[in-house]
Amino acid sequence: MLRLARAPNIAIAALWVDALRQAGFAASVQRYFLGSVAGELPPDQCLPEVWLTHDHEEARAKELLHSLQNMPQRRWLCACGEIVEGGFEQCWQCGADMPTPPAVSA
Repeated sequence: MLRLARAPNIAIAALWVDALRQAGFAASVQRYFLGSVAGELPPDQCLPEVWLTHDHEEARAKELLHSLQNMPQRRWLCACGEIVEGGFEQCWQCGADMPTPPAVSA
């Protein structure tokens, strides 16, 4: 087994492990409940960890994890004139949905 990464919290660790599993990797979260003893132990020792079962899959798993951690942010212009950034699919000014891109014809 190989520690792939430390996650900032248990929710992120669970999301990373779920994405790794969906991609076919055998992964698990370790130190799941250790956050409750932060203060008794050094905080950096209480972070949840993502572990990979098969060491030989490290390079591909790290690639996937890197792509999850560095997803590009969208930026689009709403019909009301508001610029919407980030992962939002609805305008916070008027509530309109993000326009769908035109279909690509072959």
